[in-house]
Amino acid sequence: MAITGYEWIVIILLVIALLIFGPSKIPELAKALGRARREFEKATQGYYNEEKVRKSELSSSERERIIELAKSLGIKTEGKTIDEILDEIKERTKKK
Repeated sequence: MAITGYEWIVIILLVIALLIFGPSKIPELAKALGRARREFEKATQGYYNEEKVRKSELSSSERERIIELAKSLGIKTEGKTIDEILDEIKERTKKK
């Protein structure tokens, strides 16, 4: 198996990193990258959780308007949660 162009680039970048930072700093950089990635994932997860909470905290008049909109689009609303109805509305409007 031969080393391709991309693999050479990675090898060269690793050698340059070793020369610039030294072998003792590489683990610290890896830990910092891991922490940054973990923090990013927490932030994005928090965003999606807030979005779900916002959907469930609708007032009764907002719920009624959503149901009216769904019915005008021909979506059956009986037995569905407001989140399911909103998802169907999104699908319908994407198609149009």
